[in-house]
Amino acid sequence: MIAIAAKPSLSFEEYIKYNDGTDNRYEFFDGELILMNPPTGRHALIIRNLCNLLENEFFRLNLLWVALQMFGVRTAWRRSRLPDLCVTTMARAKELLEVSAVLEDGTLLVVEVVSPDSVKTDYRYKRTEYAAAGVPEYWIIDPISNKVSILQLVEGLYEETTYQGDEVLRSPLLPELAVTVNQILQV
Repeated sequence: MIAIAAKPSLSFEEYIKYNDGTDNRYEFFDGELILMNPPTGRHALIIRNLCNLLENEFFRLNLLWVALQMFGVRTAWRRSRLPDLCVTTMARAKELLEVSAVLEDGTLLVVEVVSPDSVKTDYRYKRTEYAAAGVPEYWIIDPISNKVSILQLVEGLYEETTYQGDEVLRSPLLPELAVTVNQILQV
């Protein structure tokens, strides 16, 4: 019989200080590091496009908000996700200038772009985690199904509205935003 060594379980504090000497990015799930693959070109361009659309809306409305990539969002005691995009206030982002960029509070919106290997995670697991963390709005951009789902937190659970094609998204967080699914998915 061969003994298999158990992986050491990390604390959240160890996770935010973790550095393996590479440029690898990890999510943190129940004490385990989960390696995140680099995005596809389509995925990256969708996020870039959405980031520009959101930043233009923030500027138009004089909101001191910022749309960020590579910021983590703590979702539980021993969990942290790396959404494709998250929105917080500029003041909250600046509080993290010299430490690992993991928001423990103050996240206004998270966005995930679905890839073939993340369908279940984005639609099921992250939905539950972001709701439990109190994230007011969660967008699931699905280029596979050509749709965008906007989930609004109501009494601890997300209520979902799905949009396709030239339908204008209705964001509770940004009620004046006038953008369609096709505009977001255009690459």
